[in-house]
Amino acid sequence: MNDVERSHPMIPEQEAVQNSNPNALLSSRRISYHLPGVNHYHLHRNDLPIGGFTSCCSSKRWYQHFRTESSAETNRISANPSRAAAMEALYLLASLAGTLVTSAFHSLLLLLRLLVHSPRRPDPGDGAAAVARLYEGCVRHSRRQPAAHAFEYPVRYALMDLDRQPLPDHLSADEARRVASTSGPVYLLTIPKSVGYEQNPLSIYYCYDSSGQGQDEELRMCIAEVTNTPWGERVMFTFQPNSDLVAKPLHVSPFMDMLGNWSVRADAPGDSIYVVISVQHPTLGNYFTAALHAKLVGQTSNSLRLATFFWLMPHKVAAWIYWEALRLWLKNVKFLDHPRYLKLSYRDSALKRDLELRSSCSILQGKKVSSQRSSVTEKTTEISNHVDNKGDENITKRWCVWRDAQWPWS
Repeated sequence: MNDVERSHPMIPEQEAVQNSNPNALLSSRRISYHLPGVNHYHLHRNDLPIGGFTSCCSSKRWYQHFRTESSAETNRISANPSRAAAMEALYLLASLAGTLVTSAFHSLLLLLRLLVHSPRRPDPGDGAAAVARLYEGCVRHSRRQPAAHAFEYPVRYALMDLDRQPLPDHLSADEARRVASTSGPVYLLTIPKSVGYEQNPLSIYYCYDSSGQGQDEELRMCIAEVTNTPWGERVMFTFQPNSDLVAKPLHVSPFMDMLGNWSVRADAPGDSIYVVISVQHPTLGNYFTAALHAKLVGQTSNSLRLATFFWLMPHKVAAWIYWEALRLWLKNVKFLDHPRYLKLSYRDSALKRDLELRSSCSILQGKKVSSQRSSVTEKTTEISNHVDNKGDENITKRWCVWRDAQWPWS
């Protein structure tokens, strides 16, 4: 195990680079790094900032950038984007055929489980101790520019207690707590894998702080986990649940460029869940809104009930994504190539824009605080505390991690 892998289990500490031989470290083509519970990442020597990694473990929001593309490979792909797009179309058809076969096989296995399952057997997981709360509702999309387009489709989500039921390919409860700097329970809102297939455009970790005796736990921080289709790339970043503004970090649609900012809000889950993301664009304005609203319909710890409740749910989400993309294409909305074919450093650009965005918001917030201080002196202490906790101190500390597409999309 190298020095980087011996550092913090979630974040490589600055000392891991400083204490190692810099010449030997930088002479290697790439540095392997393993993030527990997610995937294997690679750091290229060109990605190492001057002075090594910046460790911000004590704060709630911080930056870290992982890249896995080989320079030679990405240069080859970007040199011929049309060929790459044609190969992606071929891969898509092959993956659809493979998914149909795999899902049909797993559906037969699920049917056999239902046949042998005794209907009189009680579900020991139902009730207050259940590891999963089940929600049913709808997703609404509304696009106002450059062509009007709106739709909605029904969805089912599970809110998983990660302390009791960790999920593969997601953060564990302890990892989420380290990222969010919280001490309470962690819940993951997601669409579970169904009959061998997973499709999760958006999953959210709700990170709570422990409360005193007789007090309710407080939702302190959220972690968004956004995955694009069909590439399967993923980005995870922290955001304030009541409202936050994030520079767009991932190519999620071939009908949107990378210049927008995401205005994100996620209410604390209870009898219902509500999540809304609006896209603010420098030329198109506030031109797109996506919202999820669902109500609690049950809870369970029974794997068979989960499997039947979410049967083919990921497949339906994927079908709606492709169908609505076709409708947009028929409306002559411009089709955009993946930014990696045009600009290899698009992720660095997103981080830079997010830093500038947060700096601007901090300045505006400071002006607002100054105005309030001059007009309402009795609230000075309260406002100062708010700015100290969420103002200048956190400008450069958003946590953001990418996972590259797997073969054959890589």
